[in-house]
Amino acid sequence: MVPKQLYFWVALLWTGMIAFFCLMKSSAVPVVQIANLDKMAHAFFHFVFTLLWFLYFKNHFLGMDTFKKVIIPLLLSIFFGLLIELFQNIFTTSRVADGYDVLANTLGAIFAVVLILLYEKYRQSNEN
Repeated sequence: MVPKQLYFWVALLWTGMIAFFCLMKSSAVPVVQIANLDKMAHAFFHFVFTLLWFLYFKNHFLGMDTFKKVIIPLLLSIFFGLLIELFQNIFTTSRVADGYDVLANTLGAIFAVVLILLYEKYRQSNEN
């Protein structure tokens, strides 16, 4: 059994890692010639973000219904993605806000929610 606090710290570490990589100088990011790789990275970051925060809420707030345990991480992911884009415009000189990054973030988070809900439905049907 995983300690409840571990879910929080892993989710927080992932959140910090996203902030670090999204706010670092763009010249420090290696250039890879794969079309839309940055958008795939954004979607992946927020897919994992949503999944990790869901696991935290699922294991920390046992009385909360599944809908809230899924919606809160989804909204956190969208808000965090918007905040990072705003910070890129305000606090960096080598990065700018990009609406397509926000879209990729949101799609990654939504994909996580869909998979979580499908898994939860599958798990519940196998328990009965």
